[in-house]
Amino acid sequence: MIEVTKLNDEKVTVNADLIEMIEEVPETVITFTNGKKLFVKESRQKVKNLVILYRMELLNPTVEKET
Repeated sequence: MIEVTKLNDEKVTVNADLIEMIEEVPETVITFTNGKKLFVKESRQKVKNLVILYRMELLNPTVEKET
């Protein structure tokens, strides 16, 4: 799970395994495997990095999460 910020400044936690695509148009849009879309403040690269960190934590729980 990763935490992102919606455009209204609300923090939400999403299942990174359900992300199908991340676009910047110019807002960042996360599209999930069920077709739902979520507009977030984080950049495409930031979301990508959050997913990478999440997966690293799954493989190695001793990895410290960036805040």
